[in-house]
Amino acid sequence: MSAIDWDRPGEIPTIAEPRALPPGTGTLLMNDIAARAQTAGVPRLRYAGPYPTHALFSSLLRSFRTTGTLETFTADVLDRALHIARDPIAVDFTPAPFMRSSTSYGYIDVRDGAADRVRIDGVVYDQQEQPGSLARFDGTRAILTVGVPIAEIARFDGTTELVDGPHPIPAFQTAANGTEFPAALRDELADAATVFVPAPLAADVTAAIRDRTTEWADLGWRAAKATADSFSMHVGFLALAADHMDLFAQRLSYHLAMIAQQTVLDELLASRRR
Repeated sequence: MSAIDWDRPGEIPTIAEPRALPPGTGTLLMNDIAARAQTAGVPRLRYAGPYPTHALFSSLLRSFRTTGTLETFTADVLDRALHIARDPIAVDFTPAPFMRSSTSYGYIDVRDGAADRVRIDGVVYDQQEQPGSLARFDGTRAILTVGVPIAEIARFDGTTELVDGPHPIPAFQTAANGTEFPAALRDELADAATVFVPAPLAADVTAAIRDRTTEWADLGWRAAKATADSFSMHVGFLALAADHMDLFAQRLSYHLAMIAQQTVLDELLASRRR
């Protein structure tokens, strides 16, 4: 990790292998930085690293607030990754750390006096949409959603008291599981995915989707999953196909774009290490 002043953090550091951290510790690390900055009276921080991705932007919103846009934050992601850039990006993040309370089923994060996020049996249900996840928290319910709810896991009283659940994530067993997307649908989604990724990555993301098979699968709380030569999409998206075709196409292309973008960046990083 890049060096920072722990008593008065002046920037958001870059972590070389964030996914190698134990689950949840990256969030706690960023929250600790936000809390230390707030205590020290630091009004704003900027990210100074080579990987300003959609996933990082979403993660930072758990402990910071910003008036900057995702488009501005991710605009130069490919160039910064290629050059291992360390200069700060001109997007200000204001410290807004959460307080975490442990529960019998995981934890609840409280911000501004209200429940902001819950973890149930290892799955984080966040008010902010997280790339690759169907798990959301709407202030009173932990749900799985594809644009419309497909499962309710727990219900709260509007604060932190659990009033129903938690229930196990249901199995999504349908005849579609294991079925490959037709080539025409895959190509349409590849074209549509470009609006969700930074322009420098658009061509690579499109190629990644076109070059791999994509199939339906029961992925639990995950929206999408990548292997070495294929992508899988949660079969629950089919709940939109009959009556919400526009939303079906939008949600499917968004989550496919996110998993393809991460695949492209992982391949880029791996090639630089060789």
